[in-house]
Amino acid sequence: MRPVTRNLLVAIAVIALALLALGVLPSYLGSGNPYYLTAEPIETAEPTANATGLSERRYPYLTGAIGSDDGRSEPYLMGPYGLKEWFTHTPFDEVDALTRRAPAAEADGGVRVERDGETYYVEVTQSPA
Repeated sequence: MRPVTRNLLVAIAVIALALLALGVLPSYLGSGNPYYLTAEPIETAEPTANATGLSERRYPYLTGAIGSDDGRSEPYLMGPYGLKEWFTHTPFDEVDALTRRAPAAEADGGVRVERDGETYYVEVTQSPA
């Protein structure tokens, strides 16, 4: 094998491994107090975002919060220097997506959603570790 070809293959392998590591590594990074998506049942006549047909794969924090006993999703730990947020799905992404679906449903940093006939106020909260 010619040295140029070998060097090219090594460079491609290194780039592929780096991209694979960037996909896996952020899930292990995390620091600070955890963030949760909280869903509090409310009664309101205000506009809501329809969340009945939303997938658990697309909205894991929302479905986890609504399905939990205490109204909280699994914890999310932010990464240092904002690196993790570039590569992973966050509860902040879900609130932003719901707000874009129904801008009128936004309220006080959260969003009102309706799922299976129940209305919830959903927001990201941070609690001490």
